[in-house]
Amino acid sequence: MGLEDLGDLALHLIMSKLDAKEAAILSCVNKRLRVSASEERLWRKFCADDLDLLAPEDPDGNTVPSFKAAYQIWRKVFIMSPWLLIRRVKRCWNTIKSWMAANFPEAGGTLRKGASEAEIKEMEDTLGVKLPLPTKVLYRFCDGQDITSVFSSGSERGSSLGLIGGYSFYDHVVNVYLLPLSQVIAETKEFVRHLGFSNRSKYIVVAASSTYGEKLFFLNCSNAQLYVGTKNLSIDGEMIACVPSTLINSVHNFHGNQQQDAMLLWLEEHGRRLHSGIIGLRGEGDVRSINLFPESPPLCSTAATNGVQTRASSLLIPELCDPQKESEKYWFSYSIRMRLLPEGCIINGTSFGSCQLYWRRWIIRANDTVISDVNDEAVIGKDLVTGKMIGCGKYPLLYPDGKEFVYESCTPLTSSSGSIEGAFTFVPGRSTRFLQQHLSDNPSSTLSAL
Repeated sequence: MGLEDLGDLALHLIMSKLDAKEAAILSCVNKRLRVSASEERLWRKFCADDLDLLAPEDPDGNTVPSFKAAYQIWRKVFIMSPWLLIRRVKRCWNTIKSWMAANFPEAGGTLRKGASEAEIKEMEDTLGVKLPLPTKVLYRFCDGQDITSVFSSGSERGSSLGLIGGYSFYDHVVNVYLLPLSQVIAETKEFVRHLGFSNRSKYIVVAASSTYGEKLFFLNCSNAQLYVGTKNLSIDGEMIACVPSTLINSVHNFHGNQQQDAMLLWLEEHGRRLHSGIIGLRGEGDVRSINLFPESPPLCSTAATNGVQTRASSLLIPELCDPQKESEKYWFSYSIRMRLLPEGCIINGTSFGSCQLYWRRWIIRANDTVISDVNDEAVIGKDLVTGKMIGCGKYPLLYPDGKEFVYESCTPLTSSSGSIEGAFTFVPGRSTRFLQQHLSDNPSSTLSAL
């Protein structure tokens, strides 16, 4: 029995096991197979499997007559790129854009439509580089963020709409956005001119902070590695690699089947962290932004004692690092979140409706060497609820309303690895220290007002 002798259901089942290329080949056998291979439900499956398309659309989002037509348009538009890479990049952007649409639409609105092959070639010719294939395809899907939107929104210290996001502690504020090709050209030219040496021409600037806290990301178009600038960037061009070099593969080989550069790996990991809740949004007043401090294990430590929950995570701050120094080579920022659980503060079986921080103990190590041992009252850093600095110490008062007290600070280390451990001491109700501080800060207040 041949394929032409099979019933319609059996033939459809066979077709559903094929991919688009195999179905196209089979359609050349005879008229019946050609009709079966043209069924819309079959091409709906191919569009969903290969491109995550739920509607027949072209790469610009325009509706087309059928899923088969949509698939053919996609293949024609990206005929110059490996199809497996197209599928992978499409999934990467879908992950990021779907999260933006559901959680951060104001930032999603700054994402530009994809660049054309001609626009990419113009950038390459202008800067004298050849983009790694994965990065080229990334820009074919999305040409960075709209700079006008980025700089016209957010706080006075810069935009909060960066796709990559950032962090803040003390007066250091970072929020990183993805540059469009026009800005890649401008920023790269400025970088090369400022440093005054041409052998950096293989580097292009692909992402930057829109705030006063300068942070720049560079793609090396030769080895496809992504780098971030250190404190010495403007002096001698010092950078730190962002991705293990062993993961970078076949970046200029059209016929390879595992092309991946640091840019693609970086954005895929960013999308994964957003979707899994490892990182998320944080508000400071009326301004929201993507905050890079991890929010869930294993990158975030959580402990709960007597009804008080404390969460802590940290980040390397590369733009403050100075690997050439003997001490204070690496800077880390840490984020502490405290809240009172719904059952309240429980001491010896008695539940209290509030509790207040009184004392903190911090032990900071670089590798196994203790470099700081803090044993003092209050906390010092930046209050992420009010956005104000905590210079003279603060004694947060917690209620079982689910609201977290968040503060962030930083510490230098002599090594790239280290640890922070310690404990907070709370008192049930309110401490007398808080009353004294309140009266000192508000002389017109009375105890009855508290």
